[in-house]
Amino acid sequence: MGVSYPPESDAPADHHHGHSHDGDWRLLAALAGGCLVFGLAGYLCEIFAAPTAVTLIFFGLAYLCGGYDAAVDSFETIRHVKLDVHFLMLAVAVGAASIGAWHEGALLLFLFSASGAMEAFAMHRTRREIDSLLRGAPKSARVIEGGVERIVAVEDLVAGQTVLVTDGELIPADLEVIKGASACDESNLTGEALPVSKHVGDRALAGTLNVAGVFEGRVLRPASESSLQRIIRMIAEAQGMKAPAQRFSDRFGPGYTGIVLALCGSMFLVWWLVLGLPAFREGDQPSAFYRSMTLLVVMSPCALVLSVPSAVLSAIATGARRGVLFRGGVAVETLADVNVVALDKTGTLTTGDLRLTEAVCLRGDEGRFRQLAVSLARLSEHPLSRAIRRLGAQWQIEALAGSAVVSRAGRGIEAVVESQPAVLGSRKLVESNFGAVDFVSPQAGAAEVWVADSATCGVLFFTDELRDSAPALLAELARQGVRIVVLTGDQQAAADTLGRKAGVGDVRAGLLPEQKLAAIEELKAGGTNKVAMIGDGVNDAPCLAAADVGVAMGARGSDAALEQADVVLMNDRLESFLLARTISRKARAIIHQNIAISLGTVVLMAFGAFLYPIPLGIGVVAHEGSTVIVVLNALRLLAIRR
Repeated sequence: MGVSYPPESDAPADHHHGHSHDGDWRLLAALAGGCLVFGLAGYLCEIFAAPTAVTLIFFGLAYLCGGYDAAVDSFETIRHVKLDVHFLMLAVAVGAASIGAWHEGALLLFLFSASGAMEAFAMHRTRREIDSLLRGAPKSARVIEGGVERIVAVEDLVAGQTVLVTDGELIPADLEVIKGASACDESNLTGEALPVSKHVGDRALAGTLNVAGVFEGRVLRPASESSLQRIIRMIAEAQGMKAPAQRFSDRFGPGYTGIVLALCGSMFLVWWLVLGLPAFREGDQPSAFYRSMTLLVVMSPCALVLSVPSAVLSAIATGARRGVLFRGGVAVETLADVNVVALDKTGTLTTGDLRLTEAVCLRGDEGRFRQLAVSLARLSEHPLSRAIRRLGAQWQIEALAGSAVVSRAGRGIEAVVESQPAVLGSRKLVESNFGAVDFVSPQAGAAEVWVADSATCGVLFFTDELRDSAPALLAELARQGVRIVVLTGDQQAAADTLGRKAGVGDVRAGLLPEQKLAAIEELKAGGTNKVAMIGDGVNDAPCLAAADVGVAMGARGSDAALEQADVVLMNDRLESFLLARTISRKARAIIHQNIAISLGTVVLMAFGAFLYPIPLGIGVVAHEGSTVIVVLNALRLLAIRR
């Protein structure tokens, strides 16, 4: 399935060849080739004194091929009472022809069209990198209803249906495994090279490939809302979201074009009326018009307006191919400036693979306690709830229906199960609903999940392992001068234990979502810090939105976290944050290089054109050469491996 790109007016490639699409680079290359061939033929006719009519025919064909794309774009912008670099190029080409410099005008149009073809090819290659991630989405699914299997279109799937997935099939929608086991190749979504095991209670993501075994899964959401489609939308949005430097060049461009036209017109009058140059060609002496045309060429801002979007789009493509999704140019630029990183604990700093170490039933029947826990866990997407659901499959417990569900952010959930109020969550939530509990926790450092109704009360203890990559990652960030802060709702003892293992001194535990948010605002206070927040849960969404850069962990993260994030680590690897930061820093460096190259070329050549009659051909080569250089420089981002 291809990506649906933003309207052309927002697309990065529009600055140079606005109507060009990915497939047009071949046409543009053919037109540039035609311009070169016909231009050389015309030039040879000039040298060997061929009939004027023949010479003009060849040059006319060269102008037609080389100026076609610029003419189409200029027509569109003129209709909206705007002028752009395409108009400037055509004006110079026509001006060169008017003074008999046909070969120089043909050279200009060839280089302009050739650079446009190279730009279109660069954008094609960049978008192909993204499109390859999303190709081959499934079209149908095997739905099992009443023991009968039937084939339905993927777009007709609804949440709650049971789907059978066999070996070698693509997952048709986001599923929760309810029977069987397998492994899925998620490389197209997450960049994860090895298949990921899937057992009862695990999620299988739409568009990934089932490579080992057969399983049945419950549809979690319609295919249009799947992880695959969400990523497609994110990438499409990312390509239309402009970086700060790009917005500057966009604002700069139109006004600059007017200034250049006015300056060249004024200099024509100065060279003609003040300095006494002939208005048009007289013998071999450079005319005022010729020098004005040269000035117009060297001051055209083609390279400048391409300098930022080419780098941003390459950075987005590089990240997407390696499991890092940037949601726009702002994220690409801002991440490079981050000097404080705040991390959630469960599922971010830890693996999120929670293991039950003990289940203690304090009141009531233990079977009822376990069934109540599994029933309430079905109503939440918290990592602890997902762990309890997996336990339910192992215990072979049938969940009960819940109603009147109320989520208490940072505390748990309340619901009615079999006409009885029940809660799942923190000890405080249990005590606020059913009174104080006389119990001393025997497991310091373990995560506690309390379950209770009027007749039943108990607690489940879970442990979570620190990610193997976390200590090295945090040490590297510290080496780069980045401050690390852990924000978690867990108990202080558990958080401190983990902080010591990870080598983090600033650990803030027992935080409700609003307290996490306050911590982010505190870290940002004064404007001296750029803060990134890394998390994966619903409770992290407000912090992700408040941080300068919100980073969500994995395609398996909560919908709320993914929607608020500026960067998504699709492969669920914390170390990918370093890759994202590397891409961001290199992209920013390339943006600065491109701006320096483009502005430096304009200033140098314009200064020379004021002082000396630079040949128009040299101005053309300098102008188009800088444009090609900034595009090729941006493509270096596609070679990033780490």
